[in-house]
Amino acid sequence: MASTGQPPSPLSWRSAASLAACAAQFGLGWALGRWLGRRHGSSRLDGWALSWLCYDALVHATVEGSFVYMALMGTVAEFDNIIASLWKEYSIADARWLHFDSTIVSMEIQSVFLDGLLALILIYAILKQKHYRHFIQITLCVTEIYGGWMTFGPEWLIGSPSLNTSHWLYVWVYLTFFNGIWIVIPGLLLVQSWVELKKMHHERSDRKKH
Repeated sequence: MASTGQPPSPLSWRSAASLAACAAQFGLGWALGRWLGRRHGSSRLDGWALSWLCYDALVHATVEGSFVYMALMGTVAEFDNIIASLWKEYSIADARWLHFDSTIVSMEIQSVFLDGLLALILIYAILKQKHYRHFIQITLCVTEIYGGWMTFGPEWLIGSPSLNTSHWLYVWVYLTFFNGIWIVIPGLLLVQSWVELKKMHHERSDRKKH
C-alpha cells in the first residue's frame, strides 16, 4: 500500500465521533440479535450469528445505502450530513470513497441491495429454522468475501495510490479492521455451514443404512 504523503495526525473530534457511531451501530445490532435469538430459542452460536447479521443488515441499509445515494447523486465530497462526515473521515485512509470510483460504487450497490437483502432473509431463515438457511448463508458469505477482494484487489494491482498508510489509525482501524471483519466473520460462518451440512449428510447416510 502506498502512502498519500499526509503526515501522521492524532485522533480528531471527527474520527472519535465516527468511531463512536460505528460502536453504537454494533451495539444496536448485537442487542437486537441477542434479543431475537432468546425470543426464538436459538442456540448460542446462532445467537452470535444473528447479532452479526443484524449489524450487517444495519450497516448495508444505513451507512452503505447512504453512500450509494450520495455517489449516484454526486459525490460524498458534495454532501454535508452525518453519514457524509463519516465517509469523509474514512476517505482520509481511502480516497476512492470521497469521489466517484466505478469499482467502489458498483460493489456498494451489490452490498446494499443484494447483501442487505440476503442478511434479512438469513435472519428469518435462522429464526424459523428454514431448510434454505445454509444456502443463503453460504451465498451471503461468498458475496461479502468477494466484495472485500474487489474493493482492494484492483487497487493493490496498481500500487494502491488511493490508500493512506501514514498513520496507524488509517492502516489498522479504518483499512484493516473495518474491512477485515467482513472477511473473517463470513469466513467463520462458511465454516459453520460446512460443519452443519456435513453433519446432516452423515445423519442422512446413517438413516439409509438402517
